Amino acid sequence: MSSATPWVAVTGATGFIGRTLCAHLQANGYSVRALVRNAEAATGLAASGVTLIIGDLSREDSLRALVDDAAAVIHLAGAVRGNSPESFDRTNVDGTQRLIDTVTRSAPPPKLVHISSLAAREPQLSWYARSKHTAERRLRATTENLDWVIIRPPAVYGPGDKEMLAVFRSMAHGVLPIPGDPDSRVSLIHVDDLVEGIIACLRLPELGCRTFCLDDGTPDGYGWLDMAAVAEAVWGRKIHAIRIPRPLLNALAYANLGLSRLLGYAPMLTPSKLRELRHPDWVVDNQAFTEATGWRPQVKLRFGLEQLSPLVRERPL
Repeated sequence: MSSATPWVAVTGATGFIGRTLCAHLQANGYSVRALVRNAEAATGLAASGVTLIIGDLSREDSLRALVDDAAAVIHLAGAVRGNSPESFDRTNVDGTQRLIDTVTRSAPPPKLVHISSLAAREPQLSWYARSKHTAERRLRATTENLDWVIIRPPAVYGPGDKEMLAVFRSMAHGVLPIPGDPDSRVSLIHVDDLVEGIIACLRLPELGCRTFCLDDGTPDGYGWLDMAAVAEAVWGRKIHAIRIPRPLLNALAYANLGLSRLLGYAPMLTPSKLRELRHPDWVVDNQAFTEATGWRPQVKLRFGLEQLSPLVRERPL
């Protein structure tokens, strides 16, 4: 391994954030090794020069191959859909613990950048939030000589995203469905800014065992109507905000959970997830992260929506 091109290991590399991260890492001179469940899902990564390790967080042999001689490990892999607490814990808690154990057994252990979620700030809200909070606790409880950082992103959007894209596509066609309180506020971050923040951590001499949040730098984040106003300016059309009736969403969430358990799929919309969506405050401040790393966000929502215009307009709702 050349000191000019240090190895960086990545979990979750085939996901929305992971693909962007791998591309940015390579553009910044890093050699990338990625843990993937199957090679077919990672043909693009392999073609770009990423070294693939076939396996997952349940396989200790795969984790050892991933971590071996790495300068840093970036842990992105996680379950965001599920129909029980256990369906989240298997990956987000147990899988993270196995990775921590593998990293601490390395000599010397690489830096560990753990990408958590802002949801971990409110573990009482959902199965997902609790699992991410528990994983953070496991990392903080590590007594080995391990240098780590936890990053809690807010809602992430950009090319390749599916969750926020559905909201933006709806707005592009003139409708903004609001699942909770219209006065709720959220912070956002573009995927390019997030991955550049991750890379900024790699440049630090020491990560310092700290937890950071980062966002696009908008003070007090965005309300639903703020997002609609930006979208109206970008797409030149009136957007009608419609609050979805609470009983209707509740019924849909419970029905989806029941069907998922009957048919064996991993749902996104569940009563657990609704509590997250209805939480009134998902706002963060990135000042501490900027002071520690020098990173500053570059992409505001207007530019991000302009970038996504071809995607949100490509088909009707």
